[in-house]
Amino acid sequence: MESFSLILAIVVVTALAFDFTNGFHDTANAMATTISTGALKPKIAVTMSAALNLAGAFLSVEVANTISKGLVDETGIRPEVIFAALVGAILWNLLTWLVGLPSSSSHALMGGLVGATVASAGFDAVHGGVLVTKVLLPAVAAPVVAGLASFLATRLSYGIGGTGDDEATRKGYRAGQIASAGLVSLAHGTNDAQKTMGIITLALIAGGSLAPGANPPTWVILSAGLAIALGTYIGGWRIIRTMGKGLTDLEPRQGFAAQTGAATAILASSHLGFSLSTTHVVSGSVMGAGLGRKGGVVRWSTATRMAVAWVLTLPAAALVGAGAESVTDLGDWGTAAVAVFLVAASAAIWKISRREVVDHTNVVEETGEPAGVVTAAIAAVTPPPAGPIADSLTVPAAGKPISADLATADLTTADLTAADLTATIPAPAAEPAPAAPPAATV
Repeated sequence: MESFSLILAIVVVTALAFDFTNGFHDTANAMATTISTGALKPKIAVTMSAALNLAGAFLSVEVANTISKGLVDETGIRPEVIFAALVGAILWNLLTWLVGLPSSSSHALMGGLVGATVASAGFDAVHGGVLVTKVLLPAVAAPVVAGLASFLATRLSYGIGGTGDDEATRKGYRAGQIASAGLVSLAHGTNDAQKTMGIITLALIAGGSLAPGANPPTWVILSAGLAIALGTYIGGWRIIRTMGKGLTDLEPRQGFAAQTGAATAILASSHLGFSLSTTHVVSGSVMGAGLGRKGGVVRWSTATRMAVAWVLTLPAAALVGAGAESVTDLGDWGTAAVAVFLVAASAAIWKISRREVVDHTNVVEETGEPAGVVTAAIAAVTPPPAGPIADSLTVPAAGKPISADLATADLTTADLTAADLTATIPAPAAEPAPAAPPAATV
């Protein structure tokens, strides 16, 4: 490299910081179902995922080229623009991690880049066709396609293997889960690690260190792979809990079907150069697998919050990126102010997260997530009891009558279960004797 300015060094470090957040944010994509079903211990799972993420970073550069050459006009883009884009992406990643929502790191990066580019050079600097065909359309299609594939795979596995779930079957599917989780991790490295490679390459081109149209240098590939692997090893335990326990309950064969379908979709998109969100793919696969088992239930309240986060990711990151670019445009002190804001905001989010620690020791605990409106409504529709309802109920422990209208009774299920309830049904009132017929008159 002929020149490497201070701002360019700041951009590269910030990009690697984003790559680190991408790693722990997306660990759940590969390992949540494997951990939740007990196929692997949490620490072993994230270690394996980190190693395969690093290996996957060296398999392809197609997605990196989509970002560095296709999404925005690289001519006229300053390194400060890319720095502002990274600020928007990092803050969105941290916020969604704090609340345990598996949003898309990819779309956070895309949104930040688009917002900062528009603030700097206008809408003409964004290639709308690439944004639609390689970012937005895959974002809509990916969870649907992956969900249908996992749904069919789950139905097929139960149809072929029956409903029996003996220990031998569980061991077999757990082994399959480990293999499919490794494939997802490898696929994640080929797709998500490349996004940071692309953004660093774009910064090097903007700073004059690389010629326009150049591929990512080897040191960029290696550093991006190491950063995402380290983030994966740290483990985004909050999101792992949501994906593994908060969205649905999976058996080993469902987890195997979900991960296999997700890995296939991610590898295919990487080959085609689609900047696909692995979060969208895996979430769709998990929901499809949950619905594929007879009696399986998806917690739609969690799924709805995830969908809202997906919709907000691009515009939210774009707004923060555009605002950060407006400040950096004021000069070196503006760039320094944005950097200080990023560090302070990140530290504040981390401090808030310490109020309720989620790590490998409690990641498989139940989330207590409500079933949602649809499931609650179905559960509420039960046939009425046969026969007349008692006028009153007597609870011996309390000695007070309870109204038979249970809809207004101020008792919990536990109260009614624990109490020795006796029902007092009044005897029906005696019917009056029929009146004697009048005497006949002659």
